[in-house]
Amino acid sequence: MDYKAAGAPKKGNKIPRHKEHNAPGSEKNPFGKRPSKEELVARLKAKAEKSAKEG
Repeated sequence: MDYKAAGAPKKGNKIPRHKEHNAPGSEKNPFGKRPSKEELVARLKAKAEKSAKEG
């Protein structure tokens, strides 16, 4: 069997098919504007408490 003639799967390029609305470097999320780890942990704890109260 001639596998070359059957058509091997083509390698995809690494370009995303769409752009994220909050991608790093965009207007909504400029470079160098990352929240600190403490802020993230506080936000996650607040969300967990809120969901615990609701559910």
